[in-house]
Amino acid sequence: MGFSKKHQAAVPLLAYQQEWVNDDSRFKICDKGRQTGFSFCSALEVVLSCVSQRSLWVILSAGERQSKEYMEKVKQHAQAVGVAAEMLQSTFKADSLDYTMLEVKFPNGSRAIGLPANPDTARGFSGNVILDEFAFHRDARKIWTALLPTVTRGYKVRVISTPNGKSGKFYELWNNPSWSKHFVDIYRAKADGLDVDIEALRAACDSEDDWLQEYCGEFLDEASAMITFEMIAACEDTEATVELPEAFEPADDLYLGMDIGRKKDLSVIWIDEKKGDVFWTRMVLVLKKMPFRLQRETLYKFLELPKLRRACIDSTGIGAQLAEEAREKYGNKVEEVTFTSAVKEDLALYQKQLFEDKRLRIPSQKEIRNDMHAVKKIVTSANNIRYDADRNENGHADRFWASALAKHAGKAGKSGHVEYESIRKRRIKRQEVGY
Repeated sequence: MGFSKKHQAAVPLLAYQQEWVNDDSRFKICDKGRQTGFSFCSALEVVLSCVSQRSLWVILSAGERQSKEYMEKVKQHAQAVGVAAEMLQSTFKADSLDYTMLEVKFPNGSRAIGLPANPDTARGFSGNVILDEFAFHRDARKIWTALLPTVTRGYKVRVISTPNGKSGKFYELWNNPSWSKHFVDIYRAKADGLDVDIEALRAACDSEDDWLQEYCGEFLDEASAMITFEMIAACEDTEATVELPEAFEPADDLYLGMDIGRKKDLSVIWIDEKKGDVFWTRMVLVLKKMPFRLQRETLYKFLELPKLRRACIDSTGIGAQLAEEAREKYGNKVEEVTFTSAVKEDLALYQKQLFEDKRLRIPSQKEIRNDMHAVKKIVTSANNIRYDADRNENGHADRFWASALAKHAGKAGKSGHVEYESIRKRRIKRQEVGY
């Protein structure tokens, strides 16, 4: 199947799009960056197949919105090749739920059906299959299992997605040597003629990881360090200090974070001086196996520094009493912070953002460097995200969390509570729109 004078695309295809359409392999897969126009050429393949011979294509998308957008492209291509195709909407019932089903019918009896991905929708039809943005399908493994009868009956299978980490069924299929593989990142797309402003796209990304995965098609390891040694080195400064300087008289406001150790973990007090929008480390005090009474006395000494404006204290578990007592004594200067998954996510991502923006100045110390590097983004078996580090003889990335708490104190300002929601809400919003 390929192009003919009779059947052409709605607009001219770029080289990588033509390569995909002209590849008639039974199993083919594409790792693609966002905004590369791949759904457009994938939809054209469906139309050319339906026009050339009677066939059925089932397109499973991440959600109803994505399904509708894909099927609109199918209809657009059908009109472009001069075929009087009809698009119908109906309801597909599966697992006691109703799904919107869109169907494009061709005069020769061919059909293209678009549905939100679900194991039940996957097993509802036997035909050629397209898994669009497969890395972001819920229950991707169950969907693939449901498709196995279809796969074994000789139908064609197309799998297309932006990566979503070094795990999941899409990643496994990409590494299957029997598949015909296509790869297009934003740079290849630009080189082939796509009209896109790469620098603007990059500037809009929340982080380098987002850029590499969303637009460069890289499979990032969820278990890899969130903050690289290169990022850490870029923020190390000889004027940042581990101990408060003698006769310390800061010119700007101070902010404190305290991570309270549990059992073998360290307790760490971290103090920053915020100069403009840059956090300068002024003290990193490690309290190892220190009785709570002495930890309290030490903490209070720093809470009484004249320019200490705000402190965020870990109130999880055994830290609850110390944090509560400090709050009672110092009022709104102190915020008690309970480490839930959502809270740790926002603390970690805000600190990562500061590293990326080079808005930190930290001491060049091996222990600090290792703690900053130790925290990882971990995707659980239930597809939830958490941020944590392996526990070892040096603690549990305690300096990382003390520092993150200090940064949150500085973000909050002199008083009042800052909601742990901004970064998390952005991620949830991306998921809802198909990311």
